[in-house]
Amino acid sequence: MLHKNLIAGEWVAGDISLNINPSNTNDIVGEFSRASADDVRTAIAAAKSALPVWSQSPILARHAILKKTGDEILARKEELGSLLAREEGKTLTEAIGEVTRAGQIFDFFAGEVLRLSGETLPSVRPGVGIDITREPVGVVGVITPWNFPIAIPAWKIAPALAYGNTVVLKPADLVPGCAWSLVEILHRAGTPAGVVNLVMGRGSVVGQAMLDSPDINALTFTGSAATGKRVALASIEHNRKFQLEMGGKNPFVVLDDADLDVAVEAAANSSFFSTGQRCTASSRLIVTEGIHDRFVAALSKRLEGLVVDDALKSGTHIGPVVDQSQLKQDIDYIDIGRNEGARLAFGGNRLERAAPGFYLEPALFTEATNQMRIAREEIFGPVAAVIRVKDYDEALAVANDTSFGLSSGIATTSLKHATHFKRNAEAGMVMVNLPTAGVDFHVPFGGRKGSSFGPREQGRYAAEFYTSVKTAYTFA
Repeated sequence: MLHKNLIAGEWVAGDISLNINPSNTNDIVGEFSRASADDVRTAIAAAKSALPVWSQSPILARHAILKKTGDEILARKEELGSLLAREEGKTLTEAIGEVTRAGQIFDFFAGEVLRLSGETLPSVRPGVGIDITREPVGVVGVITPWNFPIAIPAWKIAPALAYGNTVVLKPADLVPGCAWSLVEILHRAGTPAGVVNLVMGRGSVVGQAMLDSPDINALTFTGSAATGKRVALASIEHNRKFQLEMGGKNPFVVLDDADLDVAVEAAANSSFFSTGQRCTASSRLIVTEGIHDRFVAALSKRLEGLVVDDALKSGTHIGPVVDQSQLKQDIDYIDIGRNEGARLAFGGNRLERAAPGFYLEPALFTEATNQMRIAREEIFGPVAAVIRVKDYDEALAVANDTSFGLSSGIATTSLKHATHFKRNAEAGMVMVNLPTAGVDFHVPFGGRKGSSFGPREQGRYAAEFYTSVKTAYTFA
């Protein structure tokens, strides 16, 4: 079956790309059509044409479509989870969890449709009333990454539709399968023609056509910092609203008073699960002197027990890296860490399994400093560096010494230190005795500094990006 682009309510073919299983490169997940620049322009025109009717559509109609979509995602979570594991390499358990989250997001925003609200205020002028309302921002361009191929499209598309916008979605060229399935579900759920458009393909073609269009009113992007800057510059040129999520170099602090088992489990999850391919993953483990050696020994033992294998295989803890390019980047950074003087305390080896795939043993460095490249640059793989510090004050200073600011974590039994860290960690999200990766679907997601730009994603805070505020005066 050839999976086509959805443009103006019609399935449109294009050049074919193959979706490859990173656990077994002999397995073709599916054939997917790549859109041309002209296809993108047609999709944007369709979204613009559909906007007047959709933006004024009855709230029960919008609610029903989002609710039906969420219900089907949840009903098919094992099937869609298997697809996700095949195309991206997450373990089946993690993949089903991501699909579940996507369904919950649509369910949440189906409810938000029925909770659209505004304000009525008195004016300082007698006899004048003021209504403050939110209106759709317009045609929304959605550009999503490969590491969360259904959850991130869901948390961008669901609020866009809930607040009355139309959508043009460009998923990552590497993993189009889950995005195609999501759009197909939305299509069958009754979304009118042109309201949701899917244009798959390379960023250099599809993404660039979106950036160049003056008819996209808002653009939400998750991906690399370098591409995020291009999105920002193009959006400024067209005076469009834009939202950027661009990664992190997240710290996880372990204090002398921490529960060692809690600290190790949180660090292992943060750094290595999902093959470390999460923007919220912790690749800097900042550990105070009194617990350092015990923590390194315990974490190394924990890593010894983790099984790296086919994402669909029962008992697998860590799946493959997503593709050859990412694998090369991970291995290059392991060499960089060695050359910088860090000690490779565990792992870092290329692995062979029953089928050909992109398997990498988790890599743990010790004797690292916060000035090394492995502690400054986002690797986006199962690679973490332990940085030894004297005390809490130094740990906090090192944690904040980064150009990123997405997620930050601490393991401690001290209420004083936990409270101080929550207030002073320079990150958009802070975790105490929990992994830095893993957030709920109904609360705001986003960071500071080089990690994010614009309003937060998810939860009720999503309205800040997907709507425009109108103030209306009435004299009676």
